Amino acid sequence: MASLQESLSKFKKQQEKCQSTLTSIAAKAGSSKATSSKSLSSHTSSLANAKAPATPVKFSNDTERLQHINSIRKAPVGAQIKRVIDLLFETREAFTPEQINEACYVDVNANKAVFDSLRNNPKVSYDGKRFSYKSKHALKDKSQLLVLIRKFPEGIAVIDLKDSYPTVMEDLQSLKASGQIWLLSNFDSQEDIAYPNDPRAVIKVDDDLKQLFRGIELPRDMLDIEKDLQKNGMKPATNTAKRRAMAQVHGIAPKPKIKKKKHEISKRTKLTNAHLPELFQNLNVPGS
Repeated sequence: MASLQESLSKFKKQQEKCQSTLTSIAAKAGSSKATSSKSLSSHTSSLANAKAPATPVKFSNDTERLQHINSIRKAPVGAQIKRVIDLLFETREAFTPEQINEACYVDVNANKAVFDSLRNNPKVSYDGKRFSYKSKHALKDKSQLLVLIRKFPEGIAVIDLKDSYPTVMEDLQSLKASGQIWLLSNFDSQEDIAYPNDPRAVIKVDDDLKQLFRGIELPRDMLDIEKDLQKNGMKPATNTAKRRAMAQVHGIAPKPKIKKKKHEISKRTKLTNAHLPELFQNLNVPGS
């Protein structure tokens, strides 16, 4: 019985001890929680004043990008080359293989077929390190464009000039507007041809065109000539109707037409153009 009482008293003492321990732990926890809450509030306010972090890249978006890159690299060689040439044409800059990979995802170094085809392409220039676009005519501005066109008095195809530099088409229209060149369409191919508007240029004309020009019979009256010009969208340099009306008002008689006497060529006539015999083929020379 005495041992039972001792055990009970020990048990009570242990419970009291445990209770006091729990009380002290609870007090410490409350103090720590208050301090932590205060620190957390201060940290939250500082984060609110700071700049919001950038939105992280979603895994789904990155997956789509990787799939896009993979589809490009698995595309046929011709499609990859076209992608690179488009990049070189639009930027007109020189790119290393690594820069090409970053810009359009074509891995030139990893694909020998793409590298060799690109290096041998007539539209691509390769200096051993960088690839760049190679146009048919190495032009940089409007002044160089005009110099080139003047070298082709018989015309140069606009399609051969289109890729010279980005603003070449605008410069062609500017040169046309200023009257320095002509832009005419080729009836056979429907392509524009650029001609220099230079009266000093020596132009070779086909015999068929010469014969066609000489075979056109013009009206004898200037009024009819002016009407034909207006029908074709051209403004005559003269106004015969107005000139004749003014002459009638002021009582000025029209000048009679003077018939020129035909001079026949005889054997005694001195030929000053003997070096051009074709001029005298159709002339009737007496005694010949």
